[in-house]
Amino acid sequence: MSMHSKATRITAPAITARKGGEKLVCLTAYTAPVAEILDDKADLLLVGDSLGMVVHGLPSTVGVTLEMMIMHGKAVARGAERAMIVVDLPFGTYERSPQQAHESASRIMAETGCQAVKVEACDGIPETIEFLVGRGIPVLGHVGLRPQAVNVDGGFRAKGRTETERERVLAEARAVEKAGAFATVVEGVDAAIASEVTAALKIPTIGIGASADCDGQILVTDDMLGMFDWSPKFVRRYANLREAIGQAADGYARDIRAGTFPGEAELYRLKRTK
Repeated sequence: MSMHSKATRITAPAITARKGGEKLVCLTAYTAPVAEILDDKADLLLVGDSLGMVVHGLPSTVGVTLEMMIMHGKAVARGAERAMIVVDLPFGTYERSPQQAHESASRIMAETGCQAVKVEACDGIPETIEFLVGRGIPVLGHVGLRPQAVNVDGGFRAKGRTETERERVLAEARAVEKAGAFATVVEGVDAAIASEVTAALKIPTIGIGASADCDGQILVTDDMLGMFDWSPKFVRRYANLREAIGQAADGYARDIRAGTFPGEAELYRLKRTK
């Protein structure tokens, strides 16, 4: 649990009120220590189903379960006191019906203590968002590139590069807003479309591989920190932790093999009494 004084948690209406104002800073978090570090830097922490790939080594987000999301959601809620915590509804837990989505979302909200859930745009999603919001569950939308649809799309491909796709992204975004989402993620779309969507909506847009015109930005924290050899084109690396961790492990291994770790400073000695 973080040691700083109890902070006021950022709410869904507070995020919505930032439309056209100070840019929203959003990052992913999957563990309590990282959530604690990011808490006073970010407005919104997303427990993304990206944890399937980032933490569990899965090939896509499709294998992520509700139990996995709840476990990581609980951890993040223990670490962060100020940032709004949003948890993804994973593949197969909300698409069938608004009732299925409500069952999944209410369980996530109750068991993790998060403030909202996120759903990817798909057939019938506006009805689902309206159903959830009407029952006290704030919803963050997600339009454009849909990681959960990787098998339909044949991979992770940018959206909005044809007129048909442009119209679809705009329509999805408008429908998500009308249904009651407090904000929406806009992922992997042509920059001009992202700017157009941002101008068309009264709710904030949170870009990832979109445009600086969006009302905020989100990145996968591990990508931003340089934890992987490869990262998507839209990622800017602010550190190279993969290299730093490798160097630290090399130093550790070297000291062990040389017999210099542990040294006197790391040893316990019997206290001698007079």
